[in-house]
Amino acid sequence: MSILTLPAPPKLNLFLHVLGRRTDGYHDLQTVFQLLDYGDRLTFQPRNDSQLTLDHSLPGVKVEDNLVIRAAHALQNSSGTRQGADIGLEKRLPIGGGIGGGSSDAATTLLALNALWDTRLSLDELATIGRALGADVPVFVRGKTAWAEGVGDELQAIEIPEKWYLVLTPECGVSTARVFSHPELTRDSAPITVAAFFEQGTRNDCQPLVEKLFPPVAEVITWLDRHRLNRPDSSRQGQGKARMTGTGASVFASFDSESTARSILAASPWRGFVARGVNQSPVHALLP
Repeated sequence: MSILTLPAPPKLNLFLHVLGRRTDGYHDLQTVFQLLDYGDRLTFQPRNDSQLTLDHSLPGVKVEDNLVIRAAHALQNSSGTRQGADIGLEKRLPIGGGIGGGSSDAATTLLALNALWDTRLSLDELATIGRALGADVPVFVRGKTAWAEGVGDELQAIEIPEKWYLVLTPECGVSTARVFSHPELTRDSAPITVAAFFEQGTRNDCQPLVEKLFPPVAEVITWLDRHRLNRPDSSRQGQGKARMTGTGASVFASFDSESTARSILAASPWRGFVARGVNQSPVHALLP
């Protein structure tokens, strides 16, 4: 019986524009999802019965509510398979940082069990299953750095220079629901093009509000930008500027060298990691 071990990489929102509120209560967005060569690690061992087990517990989350188990159940239901799996999860990504750790865990689960169970669903079918679990799951299923619209599920793969990123996360929880329901959130950004993103640099529409509501996030952004500007190989404008990803709380900046990013991480009072941006998910390279 084969055992499969795969990563679950995070994403960064290199920018995030909120175009308006939809009739279903969600928001129309524009963003770029940058995948990173880093992340959680999952191990899958198939079972001949339909049982699903998860060797990991998250504080305050029941096993049956974990996105890994929910994804496995969804694949069972969609494919009709009677197989199960013992799943192990090594959590390395911060929870609630806006980097998609739970969504990526779910996507890796769909991809891994689709291979191990030989259910032969297409990426489109897996992405549809993933969309019901969360808006960010499809980008991890497809495994490409992407331009995204809609609620973040209308994806167009793009190629971006593979820079190094430093990601820092303060000890505060940011509620996505609170941010998107807040009356002060910017909801009227004009749509931009892919070309404008590359040429002009952009912003995160959620950042000013989150900085106001959660001062630790503002503190990290100010600290990281100050240290970034003291380094000769960091961009002075545009995408190099320190900014928040998603609705936070994680903050990132890009660098041309790994050593510079790691030296700033070493000086940081916050937890964090350094990773290389990639245009293709490491999961797809490792799938059987």
